[in-house]
Amino acid sequence: MARIQHVQARQVLDSRGNPTVEVDVLLQDGAVGRATVPSGASTGKKEAVEMRDHDPAEYLGRGVTQAVSSVEQIIAPEVTGIDALDQSALDGKLIALDGTPEKKRLGGNAVVGVSLAAAKAAAASACLPFYRYLGGLGARELPVPMVNILSGGMHGGGNMDFQDFLAVPLRAPSFSAAIADLASIFTAMKQVLQSRGVYRAGVADEGGYAPELESNEAGFELMVEAIERAGLKAGKEAAIAVDVAASQFANRRGYHLAVEDVSLTSLEFIERLEKWVSRYPIVSVEDGLGEEDWVGWKDLTARLSVRCQLIGDDIFVTRADRLQRGIREGVANAVLVKTNQVGTLTETLAVLALARRHGYHAVISARSGETEDDSIADLAVATGAGQIKIGALTRSERLVKYNRLLRIEQQLGDRAQYRGAEVFEGFTA
Repeated sequence: MARIQHVQARQVLDSRGNPTVEVDVLLQDGAVGRATVPSGASTGKKEAVEMRDHDPAEYLGRGVTQAVSSVEQIIAPEVTGIDALDQSALDGKLIALDGTPEKKRLGGNAVVGVSLAAAKAAAASACLPFYRYLGGLGARELPVPMVNILSGGMHGGGNMDFQDFLAVPLRAPSFSAAIADLASIFTAMKQVLQSRGVYRAGVADEGGYAPELESNEAGFELMVEAIERAGLKAGKEAAIAVDVAASQFANRRGYHLAVEDVSLTSLEFIERLEKWVSRYPIVSVEDGLGEEDWVGWKDLTARLSVRCQLIGDDIFVTRADRLQRGIREGVANAVLVKTNQVGTLTETLAVLALARRHGYHAVISARSGETEDDSIADLAVATGAGQIKIGALTRSERLVKYNRLLRIEQQLGDRAQYRGAEVFEGFTA
């Protein structure tokens, strides 16, 4: 047994310079686990609630000292003595202590910090890498990376409506080879933007370039040009993924695209997405419609699910009840998975298992406000999710996760598996 002896929390900073929660869990055998909690800018209404202080005198109200107190004053006394090797029991205790689906009482940032830190302490106690502890000997598949190249929406300061344009490697036979191809595309994009006179120094929240564009479709055009400038065949050797983040520009009447100053009904917007999927080598569309547009989502899925991956993020928020509804109603064919959206590791694993049982793809994802915590890299390998979305190949809070995967690939050696284009079979040109 590896019983919890001490739990400590503190306020640290994330990649946007905002406060976040960090938790240390010490076990009786001396093993220690640490988790640092990320934060999203584009968040679903039903995801776990971050507890913030709302004191304008400290960090403009963004402080998390109340969440730290939740960990040390409420959670710590209740979990001390629990066997960290029994993740289900620990997370059950956390869920019961909070008592709300959105973790409103204790704060999702407090709950997830303890859940992940305890799991990492248990792995240390077992003298195993985190991916091996979670996934056993079968944990050997490296995920296909979706890499952010262009950023808009809340990540790019409103320069365009769509949130992320990402590159997807198709020709690479290994994770490390995929990273090499993606690095070439990222470098080529800077040259493309400079040649068009729209390059802006600096990067957006997730490390992508954030040019001012005349339309959202221009993002797809730039992606094709960058892929080809990198010496790759668009649609054959590399493809495009897009995070529309439609909830951010949805309204009661439909969808308003500010860059183009046009308002569309749900059906009109679906038709526009359908046209772009036909015109460009797009293999994945995330949050193509708003989080409560269930009727529209069903239509979108009927039209496009055999042509590309349709990821539900805001609509599912890594909650089994939301995903179960999507499965029942024929909504999407993939789910984005973020542990801090739901609050505990056990709930995250349950969503991944549910997706697998029903043939939904799963994409492990980082947040726009990230930290040096690299646990999502291990989670992707442990669960064989097949895909990961971290951000651009820049900024240390992103690179720490890519580099962790490169190390895992090396550790696995000949045992490492990588499906590559096979993940998108049926979606590629």
